[in-house]
Amino acid sequence: MENINFSKKDEIIFLISVSFFWFAQYVYIPYQTIYLTSINVTTSFIGIIVGAYGISQMLLRLPVGLSADIVRKHKYFIMIGGLSSGVASLFRIIIPNGFGFLVANLFSGLASAMWISFMVFYTGHFSKEEQQSATARVVMFNNIGMLMGFVASTFLYNTITMRGICILSVVGGLITLLLSFNIKEENPQKGEHDISDLISICANKRLLLFSFIALIQQGVQLTTSMSFTNQVLGNLSASNTLIGISSIIYMISSVVFSALSSNNVFKGGPKKLIPTVLIIIAIYCVLVPSVNSIPIIMMLQILPGTSSGILFSCATSEAMKEVKPFQKSTAMGFFQAFYAIGMTAFPMMTGNLASRFSMSAGFFVLAAIAICGCVIAVCFYRFEGRSKQIDKAI
Repeated sequence: MENINFSKKDEIIFLISVSFFWFAQYVYIPYQTIYLTSINVTTSFIGIIVGAYGISQMLLRLPVGLSADIVRKHKYFIMIGGLSSGVASLFRIIIPNGFGFLVANLFSGLASAMWISFMVFYTGHFSKEEQQSATARVVMFNNIGMLMGFVASTFLYNTITMRGICILSVVGGLITLLLSFNIKEENPQKGEHDISDLISICANKRLLLFSFIALIQQGVQLTTSMSFTNQVLGNLSASNTLIGISSIIYMISSVVFSALSSNNVFKGGPKKLIPTVLIIIAIYCVLVPSVNSIPIIMMLQILPGTSSGILFSCATSEAMKEVKPFQKSTAMGFFQAFYAIGMTAFPMMTGNLASRFSMSAGFFVLAAIAICGCVIAVCFYRFEGRSKQIDKAI
């Protein structure tokens, strides 16, 4: 580890704060589209509301990353993240309509923009060889927080309604803020690099390619398993409890695959895992609107767990491979801002396709995008392999 002040106790407290942060961010998610539909918000506007979460991330993450590399003090950004996640749900409580949720999702996006500092602070304590497992580990606690939220909302939504769920979100954000006071960082030294040195990493081809892969992963995940899949279940007359259980199945799958990935269980590395998981995502997108069976759709929720559990951590570590230490926050900011484009555009696109044609049309387009990502990843690794063979021959 690079920071001698990062003890095992500090690591545990930090990872707990990660879980509470994502609890605050996602406890209301399983019932967001269901609630908005129940108060007569149109499908297209629901797509805009869901996409708004990505808009603020898209706009803020690169500036946040640059600021973190300049200030070199992640604690402040983590504290802002915890506070913003709580403030977002205050808007959902005070203004419980489509407009209130739109504003709230912009604040939730601000909170998630601070995820850069969570990631960089934690992975910065591990060697280059440990980056894949460290990334998978912090993503696992990310998913544990989401799972906690989904379990809480599933069993409490009918009793405490959306207002009560949002109060839990506020509490989660405050706990994150309080735990962040425990973070210890060495006094930052003045940076030796100007903004042009930091921003130059954004032209790195590897960073660009795997940012695009993450764009597909995050965009499809937010649009389907976290949003419109729930609406598909609702259209099939699934109860609120069944919809919640469906989300729990998805999150348990995500946690399990994250844990397996952090322990390097899967063989073949990103070269094989990334294309394989993209195909799995495409299959999921084709089947969900096609099977017309609540039990089958609920079981299909296992499939996107491979996306958040394996694909995201692989794409993140692959994107950061050629990044120098002083550029890490900037690169992470660019990476997260880039994939936020998918989190913004995909829900809006799917909502519009569902309104004009059918939900199936939206899901099938997402499947085609996932297949395109698979082809791009395969081509990249083949080209990289040939380049290495040529270098060895020379």
